[in-house]
Amino acid sequence: MKFVILALFVAGAYGCGLPTYPPVITRVVGGEDVRENSWPWQVSLQYQSGSSFYHTCGGTLISNQWVLTAAHCISSRTYRVYLGKHNLKTNNEPGSIAISPAKIVVHENWDSYRILNDIALIKLSTPVTFSDSIMAACLPNSGDILPNNAPCYVTGWGRLWTGGPIADILQQALLPVVDHSTCTRSDWWGSLVTNNMVCAGGDGQLASCNGDSGGPLNCQNRDGSWDVHGVVSFGSSMGCNYPKKPSVFTRVSAYISWINNVMTTN
Repeated sequence: MKFVILALFVAGAYGCGLPTYPPVITRVVGGEDVRENSWPWQVSLQYQSGSSFYHTCGGTLISNQWVLTAAHCISSRTYRVYLGKHNLKTNNEPGSIAISPAKIVVHENWDSYRILNDIALIKLSTPVTFSDSIMAACLPNSGDILPNNAPCYVTGWGRLWTGGPIADILQQALLPVVDHSTCTRSDWWGSLVTNNMVCAGGDGQLASCNGDSGGPLNCQNRDGSWDVHGVVSFGSSMGCNYPKKPSVFTRVSAYISWINNVMTTN
């Protein structure tokens, strides 16, 4: 009986979306280094080349065995998922662990030509134990739509600017949500953006960039917890920070039933 009580307490201590070390939220223009372990659901998806692994995309831990990422991040390569990372250049960071995938499920209607259903799930070969450096983000309610200008944060190790270097230290940037009616205007993204996507940013200064793909758009709830509302999908070929071309994310709330179905049948 004591064991059961202890197990419940441990689970409660690491509820979804509530970091032990909350992120330092600022309205800084430009990405910035994050507080260590403040986005403990952020993962680095890495591919193998020779005897080494290299960062290719981000991802979000959404349970003790499942990671959410983008379909366009997945190919026939050999991958590993690195959890609890802060600095990609630092080996054996305390609290970090690399786990190989047991299974990767790409959305069955993924359309790379029109960038539709850009979502995938990775099942880890072993479940993780939640800690101060590794925990799950919350999922939004099915159908949730964020209001225009809702303050969300993109996180990742993507390029620091268009054509620039990949970040060593995890970055965060404030990207206010752009509502669907604005984002689909002809001088914005037009019909390329569907109802199953969410736009954020577009001020010409802040954006996700190459290498951020698959990572989360983090939006805070009133109770302080964080939902993953988006999966980094695409941006402008004219540059990462192009005016009226906000970062486009797969809208997670449009895929809750798909996510639940994949997780329960695999």
